[in-house]
Amino acid sequence: MLEVLILIIPFGLAGAVSPVMLTEQTVLLAGEGGRRAGRRFATGAFLVMAAWIALLVFFGRAISLPQEPRLDATLDLVLGLLFILVALALRHGRARGSKKKKERKHSRLRFGPGAALSFGAFSMATNFTTLALVIPGAKAIAAGDLEIAERAVLVLVLTAIVSTPAWLPVALTVVAPGPARRGLGAIGDFIQNYGRRLTVLLIGLLGLLLVALGLLQIAGL
Repeated sequence: MLEVLILIIPFGLAGAVSPVMLTEQTVLLAGEGGRRAGRRFATGAFLVMAAWIALLVFFGRAISLPQEPRLDATLDLVLGLLFILVALALRHGRARGSKKKKERKHSRLRFGPGAALSFGAFSMATNFTTLALVIPGAKAIAAGDLEIAERAVLVLVLTAIVSTPAWLPVALTVVAPGPARRGLGAIGDFIQNYGRRLTVLLIGLLGLLLVALGLLQIAGL
């Protein structure tokens, strides 16, 4: 279990780099719904990610991935190459889209607690980069020689790591409201300026890691 845990952590951390989720949660916490809306937003995001990872693990077990090492290696190679291509596409795409438009959009985001749960679920369900980045981690859980309870724990751990932008701001505002708001503002500025580059770097590195793992498995090392 420890070996699989170590393997899934990088994918979870990469998936947690989500400027959109962090910005939306920060805006909600500052809005009229406050902390209550933030908690529901985090709950919606967490539930969607947990369901997605559980589905991937179930699918991985259904195709008996541990019994097909060459298939396992091929999937690593395919996913790795796809991640590298995505990183290159993001790197050479437009660096900033319509920044002012996005800022106006986020400035209008004001959800009450009732709608925050659905908004969190929708935000995570449409966060395609994050959904893609957890696929290798879920595959590792499915392919590991684990008991059902161990798989369930790892699914929750991976979900918690990936959902960090949704729940961590809420936790910080509970522990230290003043410093948390200042810190979240600084983090938001950093991600707005460098989040795209960081995402490209992480996706590219994870792609290279998957390619290396696939080649090692094919070579029998």
